[in-house]
Amino acid sequence: MNNAIDQAMIAKRMGLKSVVAATGAGQHGVATAAACVKLSLESTVFMGTSDMEKQSLNVLMMKLFGAEVKGVEGNFKDASSQAIREWSVIGKETRRQAMEKWGGKPDVLLACVGSGSNALGIFHEFVGDEDVRLIGVEAAGFGLDSGKHAATLARGEDEEGQIIEPHSIGVSPKLSFLKDTGRVEFYSATDEEAVEAYKRLRRIEGIIPSLEASHALAFLEKLCSTLPSGTKVIVHCSGRGDKDAATVLNYQQYSM
Repeated sequence: MNNAIDQAMIAKRMGLKSVVAATGAGQHGVATAAACVKLSLESTVFMGTSDMEKQSLNVLMMKLFGAEVKGVEGNFKDASSQAIREWSVIGKETRRQAMEKWGGKPDVLLACVGSGSNALGIFHEFVGDEDVRLIGVEAAGFGLDSGKHAATLARGEDEEGQIIEPHSIGVSPKLSFLKDTGRVEFYSATDEEAVEAYKRLRRIEGIIPSLEASHALAFLEKLCSTLPSGTKVIVHCSGRGDKDAATVLNYQQYSM
């Protein structure tokens, strides 16, 4: 609920009229709908039809709060994919701002990847632009060889080509396809690298990024040394890191 309220308040502050969300069991959808009705915003919630059948009470609650609940054939994965199509405005906004700032497209787009929603949101607009390099950065955790990572695409198979049992959430099928076709490159950053990037951006820019986005920022340092001068790079900072402050503190104490 706290997250839904924050997002609705941001939308209201920006002068937007509606909020789009995806939900699995329905709790996030109910929270979004409740926050929106309180702030006089419209809300659209995508939900898998199989989940709608199981969670009919939450569907009813969303509708009572005034949300438009759109059923998507399948489950939460499919609902998320449909919501991403709505969210892809971030990619359009990125193209517009790049044109205003540079008079053209960026050369490189960099985004963190968990399930892939934020990355697809910004990549979607540029998939057809072959001259724009798209890079996703997954969480390497304690390292790709540790067995404790979430790098499904960067290290999802063993040496014999067998699928490695995942330590964390799976990644979007669309991103898997874009990897297989070579359109998107995937790399990884460890916990230690992400935490250092988290602290560095806060110190240099006064911005506290989410730990998720910090993985992309961590890889940026490795990437820059390989790029020619003047390369136009955009990093998608997908969230704020207030929520991660305790996690960073605990990590520092653990790693000391």
